Amino acid sequence: MFRYIGFSWAPSCEVPTELASRLADRLKAAGWRGAFSSAGLKVYITGNRRGVNDSYLLPSGGGLVLGRLFRRHETSTPHSCDIELTDQEADRIVRSDGQALIDHFWGRWIAFLPSWTGEARVLRDPTGTLPCYRLELEGLSIAFSWLEDLIDLMGIARPAINWDAVAAVLVFGRLGGRETALDGVSQVLPGELTVLSTGPTPARPLWRAIDVARRPVDPDLDLAARMQRDVTTQCIRSWMACYDNIVLRLSGGVDSAILLGCLFSPAPTASVLCLNYFSPGSDSDERRYARLAATRVGCPLVERQRDIGFHLGEVMNPALTPAPGSYIGRMGSDRMDAEVARAHEAPVIFTGAGGDQLFEEVRCTWTAADYLQLRGVDRGFPAAVLDAARLGEVSFWKSLCLAFRDRFATHDPMAGAGQYVTLVPRSVIEATLERAQRFIHPGLLEAFDLPIGKLAQLRALISPFDYYNPFAAATSPELVHPLMSQPLLELSLALPTYLLTCGGRGRGLARESFADRLPPEIAVRRSKGGTEEHVTSVLQRSLPLARHLLLDGELARRALLDRPRVEATLAGRPSTSDAYVTEVHTCIAVETWLQRAANVRSRPVTG
Repeated sequence: MFRYIGFSWAPSCEVPTELASRLADRLKAAGWRGAFSSAGLKVYITGNRRGVNDSYLLPSGGGLVLGRLFRRHETSTPHSCDIELTDQEADRIVRSDGQALIDHFWGRWIAFLPSWTGEARVLRDPTGTLPCYRLELEGLSIAFSWLEDLIDLMGIARPAINWDAVAAVLVFGRLGGRETALDGVSQVLPGELTVLSTGPTPARPLWRAIDVARRPVDPDLDLAARMQRDVTTQCIRSWMACYDNIVLRLSGGVDSAILLGCLFSPAPTASVLCLNYFSPGSDSDERRYARLAATRVGCPLVERQRDIGFHLGEVMNPALTPAPGSYIGRMGSDRMDAEVARAHEAPVIFTGAGGDQLFEEVRCTWTAADYLQLRGVDRGFPAAVLDAARLGEVSFWKSLCLAFRDRFATHDPMAGAGQYVTLVPRSVIEATLERAQRFIHPGLLEAFDLPIGKLAQLRALISPFDYYNPFAAATSPELVHPLMSQPLLELSLALPTYLLTCGGRGRGLARESFADRLPPEIAVRRSKGGTEEHVTSVLQRSLPLARHLLLDGELARRALLDRPRVEATLAGRPSTSDAYVTEVHTCIAVETWLQRAANVRSRPVTG
């Protein structure tokens, strides 16, 4: 498990200088490797693997980059697992304050960049794949990826709970801004350059998703399909070149089938094993489609039934992360992921996560409004209205009326927030919405000028996926989502939604782009598998524990839950309740995180 810790201080100050020395000693004693050291900045790493999570030193004390870099101009050719920065490239990165990293490279990385004035800065890559959090300790400014390292190795006491942020997690599902659920711990946003100093620290965005979405490219359909096909293939095969053995979660849906097709076109450079999960239920068994995709390319397929006896007691001891994480999607699969990966000698699992958002799986009429805003009423507008009618399953005339309504309406980026939350008191929801700007990505808050469909896509893409698994961090193989790569993210944000859904089909462009790499049954498939029945059955088996946690826990004591509503929801079968089962699981995840935070102990670093 790759992690990093970097800390900066004023060398002229005695107290932080002595503290930095003690922290460095502790890290070295625990087996961490010093990756960079200069006056007032030290960076340590652990769990790094060459070609997967490297350290790239910049010349003359210019800093370093941690993670995995790919050159943009090499994305059309196969990659070796190693990359060496040339002196010219490194010098350009230093002189541009990191902008050259974003413009000429992509990947999964964090950069530490001392400035000419002596201030250290940290830059997070635009995908935000590697976490980057910050806190201050007695004159030290610390940037890190995994909070429990600071607690276990560096003696950092658990920060106080940020209860406004906890309420925001219940209402919004996750935190997208700089604040976290722990006081004094902040998040560096993707594409953001932040000064590592104590006190108020300025942050400068070098890349923003909203800026990419504001610069649409509108090629003809054939060119758009070629662009999407080329960029997607290049990103997937670049990631494949980092590994000798890969396990691919193959659901049988369009996204994972595209991923598999690209891995095998041309022949794969790594050994690939497909893994499919199934469970009883009307939408939970996609083995038929997974077999079609695996058979088409000749890839071995392992089928595993989800643990039908899984109990929520197994996720009651998560790692303390700066904000609560979700265990939905991990219930029982963590153990099987590790077993299958170990048997295949694979350090990594690839997934098709992000495809819904990147390739635009929607069932509404917004795409016609987007066309009207970008192109106006031209000869292509009637076809766009018809495609939108197919997507939204409405008449042509209703689609036309909605296009004009949604084109000229003022779009609120916060519209609909909290409307499906049923277990949180209305007063808490309203108070959280009033302070929403603290917990929502700042780029999203100013996205009112985007076409309505593109705004919805931005909302779905602006927050990065989790890199670490807080419920099984030590045993989980690395998780890689190749579709969530910067070149494909930028292309998908720039392509208009009416192109992405051409033909009136969700993922319409992707279905056209990869038609020759997909089994026909998957290319035309409109249904989508899910785990709703599995998730519901897990909750049903764990109702006594759920009642104890949500009726007697900290959320209830602080009136962040509507106790009568919770009691009614958990009184019988959850599937018959007005409350969504996923909301119950979200509340349980937050409550278990709070219990973990209450039980954290640390040893003082000054001892």
